[in-house]
Amino acid sequence: MIDPVLLRENPDLIRRSQEARGSRVDLVDEAIDADAARRRAIGSYEELRAEQNAFSKKVATAPKDEKKSLIAEVQQLAARVKDAQREANEAEEAFTTVAQAIENVIVDGVPSGGEEDFSLLRTEGEKPTFSFAPRDHLEIGETLDAIDMARGTKVSGARFYYLKGIGARLEIALMNLGLDRALASGFTPLITPTLVKPEIMAGTGFLGEHDAEVYKLEADDLYLTGTSEVALAGYHADEIIDISNGPLRYAGWSTCYRREAGSHGKDTRGIIRVHQFNKLEMFVYTDPAEAEAEHERLLAWQEGMLQSLGLSYRVIDTAAGDLGSSAARKFDVEAWVPTQEAYRELTSTSNCTTFQARRLNTRHRTDSGKTAPVATLNGTLATTRWLVALLETHQRADGSVVIPEVLRPYLGGLEVAEPVA
Repeated sequence: MIDPVLLRENPDLIRRSQEARGSRVDLVDEAIDADAARRRAIGSYEELRAEQNAFSKKVATAPKDEKKSLIAEVQQLAARVKDAQREANEAEEAFTTVAQAIENVIVDGVPSGGEEDFSLLRTEGEKPTFSFAPRDHLEIGETLDAIDMARGTKVSGARFYYLKGIGARLEIALMNLGLDRALASGFTPLITPTLVKPEIMAGTGFLGEHDAEVYKLEADDLYLTGTSEVALAGYHADEIIDISNGPLRYAGWSTCYRREAGSHGKDTRGIIRVHQFNKLEMFVYTDPAEAEAEHERLLAWQEGMLQSLGLSYRVIDTAAGDLGSSAARKFDVEAWVPTQEAYRELTSTSNCTTFQARRLNTRHRTDSGKTAPVATLNGTLATTRWLVALLETHQRADGSVVIPEVLRPYLGGLEVAEPVA
């Protein structure tokens, strides 16, 4: 949720952000009007409450013969206070509804436009070359008996799969490598719930525009999460946390679920775009003044993982129109996928500033002793999709795959994954 003070004092900044996103600019004026109505209603209610309190004291000290006539006035005043409170509550709800429809204000420097309007920040690593026709990740996975799409479809339907043998071991190795890197950087590991309440899902910004992506259990009024970011953001909801000694950093390990609505016909082959996958997600609570520096640190940890795996990749500054509603800035790291001759997103990291914390009421104490919203950030450190780039990049002519050296300790020293007859 946007800062109401910013809305009142610098609405043009919010208007420019909405315009850069390609979102409704008129929502800003609606929010300004709703905020003014809310403040008037609250002011009226507080004036009547003060009048009621003063009148109650008058009644308490009035002579006995006068109290009876005053009681009727007390009842009338109480009814007016009740009406004013109802109006204030309605005005508050109306403001919240329109304010929550406004997306997070983008950070300076974020490019305007849509998906194709990103800024390329850098390209790292050499693209692999082959003296043979490279196989795609699914063919390699089937050769290694590592990926079984057919049985995944038989059991659960399209876009489900089994990771088997070296496929399962590789995913666990990736996740454990990421976890060790996270621990070394001061993250606290958490295995998070994958079912959350509606208010937590809404608080992180994953409802509304993302409704179609989310699985809901109607009978239980719970949502399946598409990332542990949701549960991690809710971890300190309605709390005042201590960040005086530095950011609180968590690494959430969870299975994730996405409907992939609107992706019919896209990436139907293999495990690029699936309904269920595993992910290790970094999540940070920090002082808003430190958010941009922390964002760069998250990106550096992600790049360190991809470099150690020997992958060629590029880093892009995502355009405003391609950001989620809660992100003020997002860096995508896209690895080169040889058979597609294209860079494909493997991981991203977002600076959500105070947007999620305002919705979830997560605060810290400032130097003045007052409470204020924290900033939240997130970024993926390992996930199932990484196997796509890893298998294709390190394949050999005979169908085997060279295991990156950094993963070998997690695989009992295995250097090469060999085809299975």
